[in-house]
Amino acid sequence: MKRTTTTRFDIAEHLRTPEETAAYLEACLEEADGDAAFIAKALGDIARAKEMGQVDRDAGLSRERRSP
Repeated sequence: MKRTTTTRFDIAEHLRTPEETAAYLEACLEEADGDAAFIAKALGDIARAKEMGQVDRDAGLSRERRSP
């Protein structure tokens, strides 16, 4: 049987625009059903995405040019 190779998925690497970020947060709020930990995780993802974006800007890189 052939082995399946997977890679780690990090949503923070995919939140590039304010619209994407808002859509992600809205989806998380709908799914959370009042689960504060779920919402806190989503907010942490958004914070990391903003941090990554700032690092990219400081280095003169776009997210598309960053290797996975």
